[in-house]
Amino acid sequence: MVVCTASGILCPGGFGTRGIEGKILAAKWAREQKTPYLGVCLGMQVAVIEYARHIAGITKATSEEFDAQAEEKAIIFMPEIDKTTMGGNMRLGSRPTFFQDGSEWSKLRALYGGASSVDERHRHRYEVNPEYIERLEAAGLDFIGRDDKGERMEIIELKDHPFFVGIQYHPEYLSRVLKPSPCFLGFVAASAGCLDEVLKEVKTPSAQSSGEGINGTNQASF
Repeated sequence: MVVCTASGILCPGGFGTRGIEGKILAAKWAREQKTPYLGVCLGMQVAVIEYARHIAGITKATSEEFDAQAEEKAIIFMPEIDKTTMGGNMRLGSRPTFFQDGSEWSKLRALYGGASSVDERHRHRYEVNPEYIERLEAAGLDFIGRDDKGERMEIIELKDHPFFVGIQYHPEYLSRVLKPSPCFLGFVAASAGCLDEVLKEVKTPSAQSSGEGINGTNQASF
């Protein structure tokens, strides 16, 4: 299976420079070809770098993780993290993400039931550089989810795309067989061409009150 024939592209979390330029190209392909894309942690950062380079005009955009001396760091080391002690100093644990005003159009927000905020688990040292937020937003990249102070970018989504989502947190930690993470559910549904049907189910309160799971399972049986 190669990227150009994939029904969807999931770029997971990770670290280091290996394969980064290929991941950036994969994000570019997904954006341009309207292929469903889900970027988790590093996968979101890769999508931000791609958008910065090819849409926002930040042509040398990269991450401080890949090049500490880069001129245009779209992704930076979080200032509160100790750079000299790398063990156990990540931004960890469950933290709230707040959907921003005007994000009612968001497919991901709809998958979360239209919630105003969600709690998800984190594990990272790098973040989107606040200095570039305004420029990226002006170029059309929507940061629909932010932390409680509105300073740290948690979710990106493209409005004119079937499903292009990046999340700084790790939804796999709270995803369950009978209650899949909305992020993964949306990605798989979009890749399978049935996202609209899934969104209709999410918006139907009778399914939840009856004990019927979103994926058609009967939760009362387990």
